[in-house]
Amino acid sequence: MPFAHDIITDISERVEKFARARVREALADEVFAGSGATDPAASLLLERAAAALTGGKRLRARFALLGWRAATARDEPSTAALGLGAALEIFQAAALVHDDIVDNSDTRRGHPSTWRALEAAHRERGWVGDSEAFGRSGAILLGDLLLGWSDDLFEEATAGAAARRATRAVYQRMRRDVILGQFLDVSEEAAWVRTPDAEHAERAMRIAVLKSARYSVAQPLELGATLGGASDAVRRGLAEVGAPLGLAFQLRDDILGVFGDPSVTGKPAGDDLREGKRTLLVAYAREGMDPAERSRFDARIGAADLAPDDVRALQDLVRNTGALERAEAVISDRADAARAAIAGEELAGVAGDLERLVEATTRRET
Repeated sequence: MPFAHDIITDISERVEKFARARVREALADEVFAGSGATDPAASLLLERAAAALTGGKRLRARFALLGWRAATARDEPSTAALGLGAALEIFQAAALVHDDIVDNSDTRRGHPSTWRALEAAHRERGWVGDSEAFGRSGAILLGDLLLGWSDDLFEEATAGAAARRATRAVYQRMRRDVILGQFLDVSEEAAWVRTPDAEHAERAMRIAVLKSARYSVAQPLELGATLGGASDAVRRGLAEVGAPLGLAFQLRDDILGVFGDPSVTGKPAGDDLREGKRTLLVAYAREGMDPAERSRFDARIGAADLAPDDVRALQDLVRNTGALERAEAVISDRADAARAAIAGEELAGVAGDLERLVEATTRRET
């Protein structure tokens, strides 16, 4: 199999080629014919959509291609497998666009988030009305457009594949899970006050599984394997890798959301604390606080007026409970479980690449 950077390049080129074709198709529509110039609003939407597809580690595509390779024992990915990976990356771009609106995130990978970029474009062009409202509305529509493109590419890539129907069923379940998980995440920011303290970790675990653990690792592996017509043994082996590794992936996200370096993550320090995220790390931290500390923590996490000093105080409070060490121990344990599954005979052909992705997902800084 090509090295990771080759796969990333191949997937990125497939995504960009598809996006360019969709942009040309839209701008060539007869509704714009005879206007003498490209419609500036349509161009803005399409340019920002294409921009949203650039960058990233392409982890979901890489997991999907490894699932396909485990099923087929072929080194070079097929056109269908590359298309599946690219469709996953377009879906991820759509999810991030919408996620940044939900979370009020100003930045993504060190650049203005899509809704903020559209807000700035509205202001720079001297258009009337509320620039921020325009940015949010435009980004919702842009994310919807990307979701449609993801589906279009999935259909195009899997046309004629023997396992198309089964692969589509996995893809549909993935979409359901991540949207349900996102809604539970949003709900928990409001509903936690009615949840008994003893249940916070359980609820956070459920959100983590739906929102990220399945979607980021387990389901991409399953998608690739299904497209490739994997045996039951290979599918079981990949599932035994995906479930623990997916949870480790999300816990690493939780840690970066509280303790990540802004110069590396491209997000503000303590971003999850600013947004009031009720993650598994936060649940672990609350379990280690006395009632007074817990009350103080709950009163400040997610507060609109959090200053840098407040963020540092909350970070210290989380760290002092031992929650960080506990989360790191769970990551290590789940990574070990994934490695044990990788050692199985049915995954021998992809073991080295899977091992490298265990490292990439659990030791990352972004």
